[in-house]
Amino acid sequence: MRPHAALVLLLSSMSRSAFASTTFLNRSARLAAQLAIVALAIIVVGCASRVPAPVEERATRPARPAPAATPAPTPAPEVETRPPPTYTVKRGDTLYKIALDNGLDYRELAAWNGIDNINLIREGQSLRLTAPGESAPAAPGVTTTPLKTLPPLASGEARPPTTAPATPLAVPGARNTENYKTQPKALKEPWSEQALRDVQRSASALPPPTPPPPTPPEALPPPVVARAETTVEPKPEAKRIGAGMEDDEKPSWMWPATGKVVTGIAENPNLKGIDIAGKAGQPVVASAAGKVVYAGSGIRGYGKLVIVKHNATWLSAYAHNRDILVKEGQQVAKGQSIAEMGNTDAEQVMLHFEIRRHGTPVDPLKYLPPA
Repeated sequence: MRPHAALVLLLSSMSRSAFASTTFLNRSARLAAQLAIVALAIIVVGCASRVPAPVEERATRPARPAPAATPAPTPAPEVETRPPPTYTVKRGDTLYKIALDNGLDYRELAAWNGIDNINLIREGQSLRLTAPGESAPAAPGVTTTPLKTLPPLASGEARPPTTAPATPLAVPGARNTENYKTQPKALKEPWSEQALRDVQRSASALPPPTPPPPTPPEALPPPVVARAETTVEPKPEAKRIGAGMEDDEKPSWMWPATGKVVTGIAENPNLKGIDIAGKAGQPVVASAAGKVVYAGSGIRGYGKLVIVKHNATWLSAYAHNRDILVKEGQQVAKGQSIAEMGNTDAEQVMLHFEIRRHGTPVDPLKYLPPA
């Protein structure tokens, strides 16, 4: 074969190969484009055929109001109660002595405890010292008051303020009142000659103050002619001796007898009163008005004794008398003779005098007037 023919042949084969390759590439591109169009169509169809989720519109319900807060009940005032005081009978005690030591009437003490025979009490027996249904009084000066509680607040509710209301704000055109003034208004301006002239001009333009109308003279009352009239004062009602005195009111004391104080609490702390020396038969008088709650000789060491109860707090005792002139339950006046001085259960003629507050002996010299 000739070289020229071989070259032509080679060029022809290469041309066919290039054409085949170009055809293959064109087919591949067309196939890829067709596949892309098909995929896009599938996606569009899928999106168009998707059914939306059902939506139900409901009416908006109003918010449920919070339940109204029920105000808490106000707690009842707490009353401090104490068990009734009692006394345990000891060896050698008598009902008279127990009543004296506690400032009581022995007959009331017997009634409160159901004692028929006042001379018969047992050692170890418990005696109540107040009437049935009564409790021991609270300590003086102590008062129990419950704290004030406010009702709970509902949600979102604000507690009203407890402070005083604020001063009202100025309202344009408001008139002056007794407690609130709106006019005239003071203005602060920088000082100048013009400002001074304006102020003087305004002051001169104001009308002069109107004087108050004259007050007419008061009519004088007609003269009063004194006439002699006979007035009859009502007689005071008979007042029960010792009545009307408060439970803790201190009586007005006087000396129960004349004589020298031979022994006092200051000299003998074991003594429950004072000893006043005197003569046999000398009168012994009530140091204050009251009621005789005991008259007898049933308390050892006192001889013939008189006890006068002045109120629920105070009583006085008069011991070693020769004779007793009053009876139990009798009302006596201040200074009234109740006994004669003697020496029963004593080594000499004298009066043993006691003042007791709630049954506790106190120094009589601190309550009696100066001798």
